[in-house]
Amino acid sequence: MNLNDWFEKGMSVNEYIGAMTRNKEQMLSIYEKFALKEEDSTRMETLKPRKLRAIVLTEDWCGDALLNNPVLLRIAEAAEMEVRMVLRDQNLELMDQYLTNGTSRAIPIFIFIDQEGNEIGVWGPRAPEVQARVERERAALPDKDAEGFQEKQLAMYKQLAASYQTDASIWQTVANSIMAVLLK
Repeated sequence: MNLNDWFEKGMSVNEYIGAMTRNKEQMLSIYEKFALKEEDSTRMETLKPRKLRAIVLTEDWCGDALLNNPVLLRIAEAAEMEVRMVLRDQNLELMDQYLTNGTSRAIPIFIFIDQEGNEIGVWGPRAPEVQARVERERAALPDKDAEGFQEKQLAMYKQLAASYQTDASIWQTVANSIMAVLLK
């Protein structure tokens, strides 16, 4: 599997945003509000000579993509990293190489590559701290067979999505997690 080919196949960020039919305003809102701290920008600038690139496996309906993609875009700007978006559902051959826990097609997945197409790091679908929060919230739900489970699950996801859009500390947590992969 040649990652350079997948990179070339991907959409530009502007093409992806232009084609979005769901979560576009919410994603762009995070993008507009989030800025890297000065020290983080400086750290990301050290990556410029490496000319790294990112392949983003994503879909516009995904709540985690709504949160993580705009944070990645700010990091990519500071590192002068070109980003290409690859739709998961149309590219399962690539997605199936990056399954979460070996079984789940969870997104987004960020595949960082060098100019030769060598994988230098993979991130996703969530920062560990965000994953822990999701697991805590899921654990508090009633059994799947219990009356009201679906309503409570829906309310939980709605509340999570709202916090993703407004809580700057979550944005910073995601940024720290992505940067840790890039600075290994």
